[in-house]
Amino acid sequence: LRALARRGAADPRASSTVLEAGDLRLDYRAGRCTRGEVEVALSRREQALLGALLARAGSVVRKDDLLRQVWGAEFNGDPNIVEVYVGYLRKKLDTPFGRHSIETVRGVGYRFAIDERAS
Repeated sequence: LRALARRGAADPRASSTVLEAGDLRLDYRAGRCTRGEVEVALSRREQALLGALLARAGSVVRKDDLLRQVWGAEFNGDPNIVEVYVGYLRKKLDTPFGRHSIETVRGVGYRFAIDERAS
Protein backbone atom coordinates (compact mmCIF):
# COMPACT_ATOMS: atom_id res chain seq x y z
CA LEU A 1 0.00 0.00 0.00
CA ARG A 2 2.85 2.39 0.75
CA ALA A 3 4.29 1.85 -2.72
CA LEU A 4 0.91 2.65 -4.27
CA ALA A 5 0.58 5.76 -2.15
CA ARG A 6 4.10 6.90 -3.15
CA ARG A 7 3.33 6.39 -6.83
CA GLY A 8 0.13 8.40 -6.62
CA ALA A 9 -2.85 8.40 -8.93
CA ALA A 10 -1.08 10.56 -11.51
CA ASP A 11 1.52 7.87 -12.27
CA PRO A 12 1.65 7.80 -16.09
CA ARG A 13 2.63 4.13 -16.06
CA ALA A 14 -0.79 3.29 -14.64
CA SER A 15 -2.55 4.19 -17.87
CA SER A 16 0.02 3.74 -20.63
CA THR A 17 3.42 2.20 -21.19
CA VAL A 18 4.30 4.60 -24.02
CA LEU A 19 4.24 8.39 -23.82
CA GLU A 20 5.03 10.65 -26.77
CA ALA A 21 5.38 14.37 -27.42
CA GLY A 22 6.71 15.63 -30.73
CA ASP A 23 9.63 13.39 -31.70
CA LEU A 24 10.24 12.22 -28.12
CA ARG A 25 9.02 8.76 -27.14
CA LEU A 26 9.27 7.09 -23.72
CA ASP A 27 8.46 3.37 -23.53
CA TYR A 28 8.31 2.20 -19.90
CA ARG A 29 7.89 -1.47 -20.72
CA ALA A 30 10.97 -1.58 -22.93
CA GLY A 31 12.85 0.90 -20.74
CA ARG A 32 13.68 2.98 -23.83
CA CYS A 33 13.62 6.65 -24.66
CA THR A 34 14.14 7.96 -28.18
CA ARG A 35 14.43 11.44 -29.66
CA GLY A 36 13.63 10.95 -33.33
CA GLU A 37 15.64 7.89 -34.35
CA VAL A 38 18.26 8.34 -31.60
CA GLU A 39 18.04 6.24 -28.45
CA VAL A 40 18.78 8.20 -25.27
CA ALA A 41 19.91 6.32 -22.14
CA LEU A 42 18.01 7.39 -19.02
CA SER A 43 18.15 6.15 -15.44
CA ARG A 44 14.91 4.88 -13.90
CA ARG A 45 14.55 8.12 -11.94
CA GLU A 46 15.08 10.18 -15.10
CA GLN A 47 12.46 8.04 -16.86
CA ALA A 48 10.01 8.63 -14.01
CA LEU A 49 10.57 12.39 -14.10
CA LEU A 50 10.27 12.55 -17.87
CA GLY A 51 7.12 10.42 -17.70
CA ALA A 52 5.56 12.80 -15.17
CA LEU A 53 6.29 15.74 -17.48
CA LEU A 54 5.18 13.97 -20.67
CA ALA A 55 1.93 12.81 -19.08
CA ARG A 56 1.01 16.49 -18.76
CA ALA A 57 2.88 17.86 -21.78
CA GLY A 58 2.01 21.47 -22.44
CA SER A 59 0.85 22.04 -18.85
CA VAL A 60 2.80 23.31 -15.87
CA VAL A 61 3.68 20.59 -13.36
CA ARG A 62 4.39 21.91 -9.88
CA LYS A 63 7.81 21.11 -8.47
CA ASP A 64 6.36 19.62 -5.27
CA ASP A 65 4.07 17.38 -7.35
CA LEU A 66 7.10 16.10 -9.26
CA LEU A 67 8.98 15.54 -6.01
CA ARG A 68 6.09 13.56 -4.52
CA GLN A 69 5.38 11.57 -7.68
CA VAL A 70 8.98 10.69 -8.58
CA TRP A 71 10.70 10.48 -5.17
CA GLY A 72 7.71 9.62 -2.99
CA ALA A 73 5.78 11.34 -0.22
CA GLU A 74 8.26 10.14 2.39
CA PHE A 75 11.33 11.68 0.69
CA ASN A 76 13.35 13.61 3.28
CA GLY A 77 16.24 14.81 1.13
CA ASP A 78 16.88 18.16 -0.49
CA PRO A 79 13.92 19.22 -2.67
CA ASN A 80 16.42 20.76 -5.11
CA ILE A 81 16.92 17.21 -6.38
CA VAL A 82 14.14 18.04 -8.87
CA GLU A 83 16.29 20.82 -10.41
CA VAL A 84 19.27 18.49 -10.55
CA TYR A 85 17.35 15.81 -12.45
CA VAL A 86 15.69 18.34 -14.76
CA GLY A 87 19.25 19.43 -15.59
CA TYR A 88 20.20 15.82 -16.37
CA LEU A 89 17.20 15.49 -18.69
CA ARG A 90 18.02 18.75 -20.46
CA LYS A 91 21.62 17.62 -21.04
CA LYS A 92 20.45 14.33 -22.51
CA LEU A 93 17.26 15.30 -24.36
CA ASP A 94 17.63 18.94 -25.33
CA THR A 95 21.24 20.11 -25.63
CA PRO A 96 22.45 17.45 -28.13
CA PHE A 97 19.41 18.10 -30.33
CA GLY A 98 19.34 21.90 -30.13
CA ARG A 99 16.01 21.87 -28.30
CA HIS A 100 14.49 23.57 -25.26
CA SER A 101 11.70 21.13 -24.40
CA ILE A 102 11.68 21.45 -20.63
CA GLU A 103 10.74 24.98 -19.62
CA THR A 104 11.12 26.39 -16.13
CA VAL A 105 8.05 28.25 -14.90
CA ARG A 106 9.64 30.41 -12.25
CA GLY A 107 8.28 29.89 -8.75
CA VAL A 108 5.93 27.12 -9.88
CA GLY A 109 7.52 24.16 -11.66
CA TYR A 110 8.18 22.87 -15.16
CA ARG A 111 6.41 22.45 -18.47
CA PHE A 112 7.28 20.03 -21.26
CA ALA A 113 6.77 22.15 -24.38
CA ILE A 114 5.66 20.25 -27.45
CA ASP A 115 7.67 21.19 -30.53
CA GLU A 116 5.16 20.83 -33.36
CA ARG A 117 7.95 21.02 -35.96
CA ALA A 118 9.37 17.74 -34.63
CA SER A 119 6.13 15.75 -34.98
